[in-house]
Amino acid sequence: MTATALDRRGMDVSEGDRVRILGITPDPDMDEDELEMVRFMIGSECEVDRIDATGLVWVSMWWSCGDGTATSCVGLESSQFERL
Repeated sequence: MTATALDRRGMDVSEGDRVRILGITPDPDMDEDELEMVRFMIGSECEVDRIDATGLVWVSMWWSCGDGTATSCVGLESSQFERL
């Protein structure tokens, strides 16, 4: 059975669905560079990578950096995203 979660409007969301990020709860241990990348994700549209056992919806973004690429992954609560 595929895991599902509900977005802020109560719509079902599954792995592979596209969502808009409305808010993020940053980890207090993040350094400034990580925090800046995560905050930049707000308003972005991403594909759902997975839904964990607690119902968090995980999304990722790839960044081009001077020395290659970086990835930011965040787990979103229902109030922090909406299905597109």
